[in-house]
Amino acid sequence: MNTGENEQGLRKIIDMTRLISIVLLALHFYYYCYSAFAKWQLTATISDRLLTNIRNTGLFNNFNVSKLISLGFLIISLFGARGKKDEKLNYKTAFAYIITGLAIFFCSFLILYSKFAIETIAIVYMSLCTIGFILILTGGTLLSRVIQTKFNNKDIFNKENESFPQEERLLQNEFSINLPAKYHLKNKVRKSWINIINPFRALLVLGSPGSGKSYFVIRHVITQHISKGFAMFVYDFKYDDLSRIVYNTWLKYKPNYPVVPKFYVINFEDLSCSHRCNPLDHTTMTDITDAAEAARTILMGLNREWIKRQGDFFVESPINFLTAIIWFLRKFRDGEFCTLPHVIELMQTEYDNLFTVLRTEKEVEVLINPFITAYLNDAMEQLEGQIASAKIAMARLSSPQLYYVLSGNDFTLDINNPKEPKIICMGNNPQKIQIYGAVLSLYISRLVKIVNKKGKQKSSLIFDEFPTIYLNNMDSLIATARSNKVATTLAVQDFSQLRKDYGKEQADVIMNICGNIISGQVTGDTAKQLSERFGKIMQDRASYSVNRTDTSVSHSKQLETAIPPSKISALSSGDFVGMVADDPDQKIELKTFHSSILNDHAALKAEQETYKEIPVVRKLDNSIIQRNYLQIKQEVQDLVQAEIERVLGEPGLQHLVIKK
Repeated sequence: MNTGENEQGLRKIIDMTRLISIVLLALHFYYYCYSAFAKWQLTATISDRLLTNIRNTGLFNNFNVSKLISLGFLIISLFGARGKKDEKLNYKTAFAYIITGLAIFFCSFLILYSKFAIETIAIVYMSLCTIGFILILTGGTLLSRVIQTKFNNKDIFNKENESFPQEERLLQNEFSINLPAKYHLKNKVRKSWINIINPFRALLVLGSPGSGKSYFVIRHVITQHISKGFAMFVYDFKYDDLSRIVYNTWLKYKPNYPVVPKFYVINFEDLSCSHRCNPLDHTTMTDITDAAEAARTILMGLNREWIKRQGDFFVESPINFLTAIIWFLRKFRDGEFCTLPHVIELMQTEYDNLFTVLRTEKEVEVLINPFITAYLNDAMEQLEGQIASAKIAMARLSSPQLYYVLSGNDFTLDINNPKEPKIICMGNNPQKIQIYGAVLSLYISRLVKIVNKKGKQKSSLIFDEFPTIYLNNMDSLIATARSNKVATTLAVQDFSQLRKDYGKEQADVIMNICGNIISGQVTGDTAKQLSERFGKIMQDRASYSVNRTDTSVSHSKQLETAIPPSKISALSSGDFVGMVADDPDQKIELKTFHSSILNDHAALKAEQETYKEIPVVRKLDNSIIQRNYLQIKQEVQDLVQAEIERVLGEPGLQHLVIKK
């Protein structure tokens, strides 16, 4: 027991053992240097008798026996030595003293063969032995002061301790996305697979610019889903980066489809390579709620700050106004003029004529009555606040190029129609995000509503840079599309970006509802949220304390964060962390991963060099585009004029005329 009495007893034993060692060494000197001691007159009869008795024990039968026994007692005394611990000391210093001391201690006998005077030889010999003895004693004492437990400083970032087993099996099915990868586990690099066996539970891909979202993840989602016969929609933020991959993959895997899908492109920059599609096609708008949703989507896309103010009077009023116009055109002549360009032009009509025309449709009368009342009561400031914000925003879409694409009918948006599947790419331009993003938001909103139905072909919706578009009720798509075989992939740079464009509540829902998540380098709150999502693993912990006499070492195991936020913030390009969702039929125990996705860079580069360009759809010149633009304007004027004449010509309808 470490008590004061035991400490004192141990000290006495050590002192006695060391004294025995010194006495034996002194006897050695007296015996083998007796002639010198005799000349110095340091001998006596009693000491000589005592020395004779000691010699009879055999202590001096050999020159080194007495020295070895003295050294043995010295070593025994050192076993109990407890010096003050010092982190700066090491074994090299201690052994240097010991080895030097041993060499001097045992080689000192060579001086006895010299031809110097006996007194000189004795003094030098005893001095050398004493110096060697002291060096050995010093080295042994230093050994007791060295801290024996040293921590491994090679893994200063705790990389190996934070490694954990990952899924190494390749799990495939007819819907899966399988990404080859490698990971570290206890100083070893092992091969693994990121198995997204249920993409219908949505895949969220996070990563700052340059982290490799498109190159390491999105392109594999595209190629593997097309190879497995999926219908597909791709929102290509930087057209045509993804569209070229989609087009060439479609050419390669056409034979895999029971019914070969057609390939379509929407591109507002180069109209000759773009198909035309009317997102407000009357065949897909079955009731007024479709018109309301389309109105909300287009206005929220044009005014992103309105997303956080939904429910406000001056936000909902423009939406109701636009809903009324869309539904009027849907009902007028069975939707002959139900296109977004016609909606934009009809909105610009003077209030007298516009309200008169809209009142002819009973289903929209309830929507426009508040506006008519404000107009007749001369509340122009309120009316302009309600309507002008919608008119001004929509006027930004009034361009011949947009009118041309939005007014055609080359295809419909039912991409997962088993009889007529489609692969559609819609391209944006980073320099014109606000305008193109609003129109594309309308396309996507209508497409999602059409696609999310039962009994359709399996389909994949891929959104690159998802926050650049506005898709109302995205959470409901993720929640309900699983049973309808609609796989959704969202690429986002950072959670804060999603929160800025969609509002905190909806961003939180989108973030938390996605079953599969793959993240490259992200920082801040995103890294913290992901780290909490990935959970904890059992890690080894060690600590030590040093006092004057001893070193205390403590080993333990603790549950610590599997992937800390700092590690997510420092991921290299191609390194990803994440978690996958499984199926009842294919259980995955090791869902969390931290690995590097393996791409065959040479093969991908060679494949990309053989890619064909997206073909030209039709030859266009500016006159055709301008003619279409003017024709739409004229059709709206004719529509208004014809309706006004009809109302004035029928006595039963004349009460609908608005005159201020």
